[in-house]
Amino acid sequence: MGFATEIQAYQQNKVQYLKRKQCPDGAWRFPCENGPITDAHMIIVLRVLGIEDNHLIEQLTSRILKTREQNGAWKLYPDEKEGNLSATIEAYTALLFSGKPILDETERRKTETFICERGGLPEAHVSTKFLLALNDLYPWPTVFPIPLSLLSMPTISPVRFDDMTSYVKTHFAPILITANKRFSVRTKWTPNLDHLINDANKRKRLERQRTGKPTFLQRLKTIFFPKHLNRKWLKRAERYVVSQIETDGTLGSYATATYYMIYCLLALGYSRSSAIITGAIQGLKGLGTFVDSEFHIQNARSTIWDTALVTSAIQAVGEGTEFPVRKGCQFLINHKVLCEKGTISWGFSENNSDNPDVDDTQVALRSLSPFLMQNKEAYDCWHKGVRWILEMQNADGGWSSFEKNKGKSLITKLPIENMKDTAIDPSTPDLTGRVLEFLGNYGAKKVGNPQVDAAVKFLKGAQREDGSWYGRWGVCYLYGTWAAVTGLMAVGVPKDDPVIQNAVRWLISKQNHDGGWGESCQSDVRDTFVPLEDSTPSQTAWAVDTLVSVLEKPSVELIGGVRFLLDEKGNWLYPTGAGLPGNFYLRYHSYNHIWPLIALTHYLNKYRWRTDKVS
Repeated sequence: MGFATEIQAYQQNKVQYLKRKQCPDGAWRFPCENGPITDAHMIIVLRVLGIEDNHLIEQLTSRILKTREQNGAWKLYPDEKEGNLSATIEAYTALLFSGKPILDETERRKTETFICERGGLPEAHVSTKFLLALNDLYPWPTVFPIPLSLLSMPTISPVRFDDMTSYVKTHFAPILITANKRFSVRTKWTPNLDHLINDANKRKRLERQRTGKPTFLQRLKTIFFPKHLNRKWLKRAERYVVSQIETDGTLGSYATATYYMIYCLLALGYSRSSAIITGAIQGLKGLGTFVDSEFHIQNARSTIWDTALVTSAIQAVGEGTEFPVRKGCQFLINHKVLCEKGTISWGFSENNSDNPDVDDTQVALRSLSPFLMQNKEAYDCWHKGVRWILEMQNADGGWSSFEKNKGKSLITKLPIENMKDTAIDPSTPDLTGRVLEFLGNYGAKKVGNPQVDAAVKFLKGAQREDGSWYGRWGVCYLYGTWAAVTGLMAVGVPKDDPVIQNAVRWLISKQNHDGGWGESCQSDVRDTFVPLEDSTPSQTAWAVDTLVSVLEKPSVELIGGVRFLLDEKGNWLYPTGAGLPGNFYLRYHSYNHIWPLIALTHYLNKYRWRTDKVS
């Protein structure tokens, strides 16, 4: 049996599987799994609010325990050496908050030894220290209080709140409020972690914090920022936070931001049983899903992303107008975001009404493309969406996720970890490549168009010396290189262009012996490609799709990748979605179905009559 027959059988089986997974409203809701942070925070928040939902706490502690390593640590990805300090601290703290006799003395000692050997709580990520400070388990980091006046800086100021990307502002505003008040809360469930603070000065600061004595920085703040101004800024910050609450009660649709909001509302004097906090808890519960029979709080639901990807994947197979696809596209139309100047866009989650992004918008528009001549609403959305994407192009020619021309700011100089990775929204090769691939294949825009030419120039300038590109939202160089090459090819860059040929050489050099490709999450920490010996289906699919876009005939390497995908082997559990370098990764449960289906369909469409010939 040749590849053509095998691919067709694969397509049929995979499409039928995806159709069975469709929800009654037309959406696809695959789990979007992350590390222990969201489950841990949920346990702690429930205890802080005095909500006796023991069933939910037991469910979350069960998952946290199941993801614990034998050495007592927790990891963010399987090949992370020994474990992750911050993830371990947060998971362990949550287990202690649960109040249940889950770990015996030997197991607790394992975890505490792991933490102490790596410097204890002082060496954790600043977000972990922030969580601990909110719960009176660690002194407030000295980087705070960043003054609330940050929200009111004029346009000419070199450091402004509005310089941040919308995603970060949603998280940062409640942090500013709680930090300004030096807020912390203790309950009967709060554990004692003082012995994990391997720093005498930090322990002294924590003791002083618990007595309520103002620090030198706090006294200094009252001199430079009088109380009446501080009250004014607090009100402004509170209004901003409340304005970002979604209809389901979450803050900006994100679990992490919602947790911060709950603490900030408590700091502002809201009752634990207030409607806004009760609504937030219900919204957080709504982010729950089951992962391998264990209940998990997702940071955000990937419904729009998954629905758009699944519909476009099925369309590529040739079933673009069937009822399941029509229903999926109608779901996307129903969840569009209305923007300025009459344009339209989409966000990542179905409960995300005010935080659209370029990537979700371009993939949603792909899904609507087959219906433009038969559905007036789809036609209207498509044209307004394309206009929004074109208007979002940055001055450097590239595209970023949420904002336009917010890729530089002195705000990244604030002494907070990962500020450069999160606070601003620079153009990235993966997003720019994805937009070009959409414009070339769906928008009839090619080289010679001024906007396309500017984007091509950006991508050529962003290529690494080894021929790869870094991808911000996937792991990592395989993702970025796939997006860049397929985008450049779609708009008409010649396949013999040195940029393309260097990328192909780099890609082939990274192929594993099993025929697939794999890349470790460590790549975005080390800022260089780190191989993963266990190939993954999604990363192999990106590599295969890249080669298909360039090669006139299948090569040995390409056929090896196709064979790997058809056999459906490899590491299906590895997270290949990126969130925050070194701290947050995503395992999209849809990816190992969607991306191989798309790559194999492109392979069959291009080489249908010569699938067994090798160049």
